[in-house]
Amino acid sequence: MTIVMQRYRFITPHRTGKWYPDLDTAKRFACEIGAGFLDSRTGRFVAYVGTRLEVMKPRSAKPGHPADLQKAPA
Repeated sequence: MTIVMQRYRFITPHRTGKWYPDLDTAKRFACEIGAGFLDSRTGRFVAYVGTRLEVMKPRSAKPGHPADLQKAPA
């Protein structure tokens, strides 16, 4: 059985981040592309204007077949 997990990245009007296996990691590295920052007091991610979160979800995962991936903005 093929297991495919969701992947996350942030996109700004001028830059595109790398794909990360979990949302927390994507948030931590978002500041590198100018997508936002983590608030040190609350631990919440604050996205800058124009920033989008893109999620790559598995469309289908059948045993013996590679998963077909679809990009879906969240």
